[in-house]
Amino acid sequence: MGANVVRKPADAPAPARPAGRGTAIATRTIGEAWLEIAGMILAHGRPSNWEGLPLQEVELITLEIAEPSPNDALISRYASPERLAWMRANFTERIRVAALGGARSYASRIFDYAGAGRDQIEWVIDKLTRDPVTTNVTITTFEPLTDTTYIPCVSLIDFWLRSGRLEVIAYAHSIDFGKKGFGNLVQLADLQRIVAGRLGVPEGALVMIIKSAHIYDAELKEMTEIVATAASAV
Repeated sequence: MGANVVRKPADAPAPARPAGRGTAIATRTIGEAWLEIAGMILAHGRPSNWEGLPLQEVELITLEIAEPSPNDALISRYASPERLAWMRANFTERIRVAALGGARSYASRIFDYAGAGRDQIEWVIDKLTRDPVTTNVTITTFEPLTDTTYIPCVSLIDFWLRSGRLEVIAYAHSIDFGKKGFGNLVQLADLQRIVAGRLGVPEGALVMIIKSAHIYDAELKEMTEIVATAASAV
């Protein structure tokens, strides 16, 4: 006898699609991207949590930033300098990050992958120099043999040259658009600027694919005020 198959009645309603799920957002600058996604989460986020910490979440966002300068006026005006400095250290210093349970920093993973001395950025530059149209210049921050408790939020960073410009496409399993997201975007733009400069080409778009875009409940009041203040200043 064949296996039992449970069939959905033809008239059964489809599951409700969460508001904002699968949204594609295009902005000119990093600051505009941060505030637009934060506003979307505030308006349409659904309750969830990370290790017991409550948050509001929007699922599966694709973000494309046309002019991703790390020196962004909106970021300078509204983002926390302390949090920007924390993220910059994470991307530039080869350290263990105490706030992440002693996990290796992004800089350690990018410039000394798995502690083996492998500089992934040098590999990117070499590969694009030798083959400017290649589509497989992808690096990772994930170190699966040792990442048993902490999985980096930005785990894949992909580089390619199109129309004479260096574009970057990053994948993130989750980004906190309250206190960290702007820092992630700034540092990715800075990394893009460095690689483009070494290649002698201008920067193109910065794209980020985000599975979980969220704001922790503890940051909701602060982000509501920032989004409202920025909107009123336009």
